[in-house]
Amino acid sequence: MIQLPETGYTPTADELADIEKWFAEYDGASGRRDIERMADMAVFPLNLVSDDSTGQGVSAQWDREQFVTVMTQVMGEGSQDITFTSTRTPVFLTAAMAVVFTDSVMTMDGAEQRLRYADILIRRDGKWAFQTMLQGGWGDNLR
Repeated sequence: MIQLPETGYTPTADELADIEKWFAEYDGASGRRDIERMADMAVFPLNLVSDDSTGQGVSAQWDREQFVTVMTQVMGEGSQDITFTSTRTPVFLTAAMAVVFTDSVMTMDGAEQRLRYADILIRRDGKWAFQTMLQGGWGDNLR
């Protein structure tokens, strides 16, 4: 489900559908633990913004190798798919830049976890890709 705030740029129905389709594909890759496909959907170096266990803000840039390594560790080697139920609020800055806020419930091995995060997506060569990930609690992995 998508909710739209008032912004200076009004996306078209097709642009909204493209964002929704992009996230459906990304969530599907995440659910299958297909980290390589997830990495294919990013622009590297990837910016990450978070906070650490001491409450300090942390940022980093990852290359593809670091993204694959960390995400493989975080998502584990389980055989069951991970499912996501998400509500997204895209804020289009232009036709080629969007900040997407997500409230999500992730279910993995029968356990639910609530997530709130934001992604900055850019459109290149007609396709969306994420360039910045913002989510609390990852900071200890960014150092």
